[in-house]
Amino acid sequence: MQLAIDTSTDTASLALVRDGDLVAELTWRCGQNHTRQLLPNLEHLLHQFDLSPQALTGIIVARGPGSFNGLRVGISVAKGLAFSLGVPIVGISTLEVEAYQHAETGLPVCPVFNAGRGEVATATYRRSRGRWLQLAPEHISTIEALCSGITSKTVLCGEYVTVIAEQLRQHLGSKAVVPSATTGLRRAAFLAELGLKRLTAGDTDDPATLQPLYLRRPSITRAKHR
Repeated sequence: MQLAIDTSTDTASLALVRDGDLVAELTWRCGQNHTRQLLPNLEHLLHQFDLSPQALTGIIVARGPGSFNGLRVGISVAKGLAFSLGVPIVGISTLEVEAYQHAETGLPVCPVFNAGRGEVATATYRRSRGRWLQLAPEHISTIEALCSGITSKTVLCGEYVTVIAEQLRQHLGSKAVVPSATTGLRRAAFLAELGLKRLTAGDTDDPATLQPLYLRRPSITRAKHR
């Protein structure tokens, strides 16, 4: 039994999978309440199937980019479980999880997260000839710069896309494919599918060194010594 944890944004999600099949999934809007809500929801999910944490044989966690608090909470819990249970752990880019839900369209998929300061976090992926490929790495951009690099019909997804949908359509016209808010909800089942591929291949992370992918330092940091 493997557990997938995603607390990257205001949407949180948990999934339990066994032998590649989804056993249960819980996805909810948690806002900034990751610390208070994650463990009770995980306990609830396990309790529904009379499972204890000792039943887990692998941990899969979304490592960002996303909110600083959300990522710290999710990765801390994931690493704690991996350490205490002695099971492998893998971290997956949250942008990749967001994009993977739309892989079957066959189009380039561009997840877009709000990075603050008028900027966005983004990357580009596509399924081609049966292979899931990253066409552009995770990076910080502006909406204008992002749109200027899109030359063909592209799926633009993520919670923030519903906020900026009109801007995207103004820049891109018919090239912008914007999923509905319901079909665009990021789910831990897709995180689990990506993570299982790495677990099966033995491509795991060291729980001691696994770190969140922030792309940018927090706005409040320790002052440099003069």
